[in-house]
Amino acid sequence: MSENDRLLGMEIRKLSNCMRHAVPRFCNDEDVTAVNGRIIMYLYHHKEEDIFQKDIENEFSIRRSTSSSIISLMEKKGYIERVSVAHDARLKKLVLTDKALQVCDIIKTNTMEFEKTLREGITDEELKIFYSVLDKIVDNINNIQNKE
Repeated sequence: MSENDRLLGMEIRKLSNCMRHAVPRFCNDEDVTAVNGRIIMYLYHHKEEDIFQKDIENEFSIRRSTSSSIISLMEKKGYIERVSVAHDARLKKLVLTDKALQVCDIIKTNTMEFEKTLREGITDEELKIFYSVLDKIVDNINNIQNKE
């Protein structure tokens, strides 16, 4: 099959599936999935800000129902809490628990190791081009969604 015969969407899907199967557990805790690990690290890196469910939906490009399920399960597992904010009791910010903070270092180490593996054999120039193309693909998808 030539490069022109390959469907970009199918190749991205294959890459996504490959990543999902190859990603090792981000920490030694059986309850922390890869998605949980990414959310924990997002909250960790934004701990000085009020982060809400909507922020998770936007950051990870997931639907409200999906984020609600993930957040509820993480809350049940004891990794996050929903805390009312002073200016609007209806709003609940997401806060990491001590249990989540304990796994952050392990998640960071495992993430960096996996990232190192992903970048193996790829030059800085190739990476720059990859990110440029990736940004254009995301923009194209967002443009389609904005037209609807």
